[in-house]
Amino acid sequence: MNLLQLRDEESAVIKSIPAGEAGERLEALGLRVGKRIQKVSGMPFGGPITLLLDGRHFAVAHAIAGKIEVECVDHTEHTERPTVEKSRLWPKFI
Repeated sequence: MNLLQLRDEESAVIKSIPAGEAGERLEALGLRVGKRIQKVSGMPFGGPITLLLDGRHFAVAHAIAGKIEVECVDHTEHTERPTVEKSRLWPKFI
């Protein structure tokens, strides 16, 4: 299964990434074989896929996401989402 086939909010473990420059850029972002990720959302019409990895959000191009092989993780292992503390300085915006 690849990232495009993963449903939104679903967690997975990376099994393989593409070779070449795309793979090197993904590794620089922290996407490596064996890492656990969560698909936050996929944009329609071939748009980017948003991922959560090690507490960071980032987007991966649709074409590259189709080349990243993953294995779905059982939902029973899924930990609760961390709560976001509201800002005291900007309460209207957060």
